[in-house]
Amino acid sequence: MKVLVTGGAGFIASHLVDSLISQGHDVVIIDNLSTGKRENVNSKAAFFEEDICNTESLEKIFSKEKPDIVNHHAAQIDLRKSVREPLYDAQINILGSLNLINLSNKYNVKKIIYISTGGAVYGEPKYLPVDEKHLINPQSQYGVSKHTVELYLFAFKQTHNLDYAVLRYPNVYGPRQDPHGEAGVVAIFTEQMLDGKQPTIFGDGTKTRDYVYVDDIIDANMNVMFKSVSSHDEIYNIGWGKEIKDIEIFESVRDALGLYVKPIYDKKRQGEIDHICLDSTKAVKGLGWKPKVELQDGIRLTTNFYKERRQTIDGTLEQD
Repeated sequence: MKVLVTGGAGFIASHLVDSLISQGHDVVIIDNLSTGKRENVNSKAAFFEEDICNTESLEKIFSKEKPDIVNHHAAQIDLRKSVREPLYDAQINILGSLNLINLSNKYNVKKIIYISTGGAVYGEPKYLPVDEKHLINPQSQYGVSKHTVELYLFAFKQTHNLDYAVLRYPNVYGPRQDPHGEAGVVAIFTEQMLDGKQPTIFGDGTKTRDYVYVDDIIDANMNVMFKSVSSHDEIYNIGWGKEIKDIEIFESVRDALGLYVKPIYDKKRQGEIDHICLDSTKAVKGLGWKPKVELQDGIRLTTNFYKERRQTIDGTLEQD
């Protein structure tokens, strides 16, 4: 199979590209490197440094490569930025995605996999864990833009019979996550602690999220792309169904690093919900998927990655 992966130089999608190539698939990457990193790009993939909002360039890629499957990870993922700059958020997350959907339909893509959010589309939950039948009630522009694309996919399925699946992600963590953005708290806490800084917790530390290690997320993607899935089950929550407090993440990272540091507390950020965790029963039954990497093991693997990367960089600088 030939799989086109948008955002393939980014944190999660670069791991997906590696997995696809290891299993013998041809991979095409589209990434404008605004947040993705060139060092994440697998050398065995065809790489196009391009923006999904550039319709003309995107069509040239589809015409040349003719992918069987499109896996769409590229996005504006900063919830706070979506509140500050809603037009920018919509241009990338809605119009860029619509570009891909249109071209997937035009070039007879067999299936498009769209990465959505399990935190932002549901809003403050009425019950926990949240299943796919829960009310859609986004409280941020980011949640609105991500859900809008889900609706476009549903419409294209009705009008053009374009096959698709949506994965609503939890908080994903693991190696390669960017520690310098506003998202990715495990990476952020790790790098700040290694720098000798006091990390900031926004709120009182009791805000909860559902955390899944990146390898488990990749398994969900592989299953939804290549396993036989009912055409009536297009949307899947991906999560443990466990609420993990911010302070628990802080303490787990601190303990994994063997450090003693206290957090700084600041006011809760606009647009963020207080509590979420995702019921993945549908994914378990429909995709044969369930998470395997427990939180403490995943955090240990993640913190080891950042420690080893620093040692490699320091060693290189000493040699220079």
